[in-house]
Amino acid sequence: MRAAGRRARVRRAAALALIVTLLAGCTVKPVLRAHSDRLRVVTTTGLLRDLVRQVGGDRVDVVSLVPDGGDPHTYEPTLRDARNVVYADVAFSNYALLEEHSVIKTLDANLRRGATSVSLAEEAVKYAAEIIPLVEHANLDTVWLGLRVRGNGAGLGATRASDVLVAATALTGPGHLYAYLTGTFGDTDVYFDSSNGFRDDTVTLPTDAHTHLSWAFTKPGVYRLTLQARLRTADTAPLVPLDQATYTFAVGVNPASAGLPGATVLDEGHADLTTDVDTGRLGVLYDPTGGGEQAQRWYTADEVVIDVPGKALAEIPAGPQFRFLGRAGTPVYQLPQAVLGKHVHGEIDPHLWQNVRNGIAYVKLIRDTLIGRDPAGAPVYRANAERYLAELQATDDYVRQTIAAIPKANRYLVTTHDAFGYLAAAYDIAVAGFVTPNPSAEPSLADRRKLTETIRQLRVRAVFLEPNLKARSSTLTQVAAEQGVRVCPIYGDTFSGAVQTYVQMMRFNADSLLTCLGR
Repeated sequence: MRAAGRRARVRRAAALALIVTLLAGCTVKPVLRAHSDRLRVVTTTGLLRDLVRQVGGDRVDVVSLVPDGGDPHTYEPTLRDARNVVYADVAFSNYALLEEHSVIKTLDANLRRGATSVSLAEEAVKYAAEIIPLVEHANLDTVWLGLRVRGNGAGLGATRASDVLVAATALTGPGHLYAYLTGTFGDTDVYFDSSNGFRDDTVTLPTDAHTHLSWAFTKPGVYRLTLQARLRTADTAPLVPLDQATYTFAVGVNPASAGLPGATVLDEGHADLTTDVDTGRLGVLYDPTGGGEQAQRWYTADEVVIDVPGKALAEIPAGPQFRFLGRAGTPVYQLPQAVLGKHVHGEIDPHLWQNVRNGIAYVKLIRDTLIGRDPAGAPVYRANAERYLAELQATDDYVRQTIAAIPKANRYLVTTHDAFGYLAAAYDIAVAGFVTPNPSAEPSLADRRKLTETIRQLRVRAVFLEPNLKARSSTLTQVAAEQGVRVCPIYGDTFSGAVQTYVQMMRFNADSLLTCLGR
């Protein structure tokens, strides 16, 4: 009866979450007042807003830039958001490159002089928060090729709101080159397109960040791509030239024919065309095993050949979003981006709060920050924090006990969003992978077979999707449904529906895992 009741609660909450997500765009976001007797606080996400409200109580007015149901990875701030930042006394961001860069730029550019700004993911380590590296498992049979900025550029006056611009300026080769990104729901953004002569084809990245791309070539042969990197320390500052380098691709031909004897062939694992903003150099960071930056070795551009083998030959998918590549069904050589969706990130997994003990560290940091800005409120902040920390400790115990009730053989988490590494590490559940087709093509029979094999080998009971993603009809959900995989809700970055607080989110996730994996 207890398990049945829990399953019913999960189903009701999921249904309500779907309805509220659909209606979220109709709500008006609250604003901070120009004058207030309360401490005015702005946060980047609704989750952080809830933590501040729990500690601040009636002594604070708090709003978030990213609305509930919004994706902090992609949200674009509004003028109302900028106005809220202007009036804020205190600003809390998660950072570690969780938020869309424009959110951070809006925060840093509009926060008035004298206001306090705290990056929780970085500073919470002083309160015993545990961080883990962001390791992405490409699981490809070709090299996974991305773009990276290494370093913070502090010596050149850069901040976390600065940009590094990487432009394609020239290409030699028998055909055209395209570099593009495929979003979570199949949309595409083209960054490099040699067919139009690289007309201002530029990728903009924050400092110390990484992004994924798909790379397509229309004909076999040797290609040489020239990239140029520049630094923009502030929106109104002049661009600072960094470096220029030419990268060699062997497309459908023997890499030895590229004319670089002794060069390292990049044919597996993870490689990034990298701008080192601290040294000003362009090069390549490469790890054949596909690990994170700590496992990558630096090469200059003329020391490597990027292999795009014959097995990378595929057909251009149907759909208007791929027309820039040519006619559907036409062969094209392609290195896919490996992880579906827009992911600009650093080397640290930014989703610390999925371990409630890290949420406790956040709350302690928020408490001390509010006391520093409003010493008169110290007794209130301490009392609120003490009460809430006890609730969080009880929540940590609940999540741990609930997940422990799942048979060990069933504890495999399959999601579409790489946001649950801390949940897995803290509560002894294995991240089995992501239910994703090749992000650069329509789902194939091979994709479906791979999913089926994973489910059979691990006896995976369910896959988990965030309600704000499930509300939209994504290809990923369709593939899971066609294979008979149960789709269950889980919350990662944002609230919606019946889940409107951090405690509710963590308890909901634990209940959903037990309901869907515990049988």
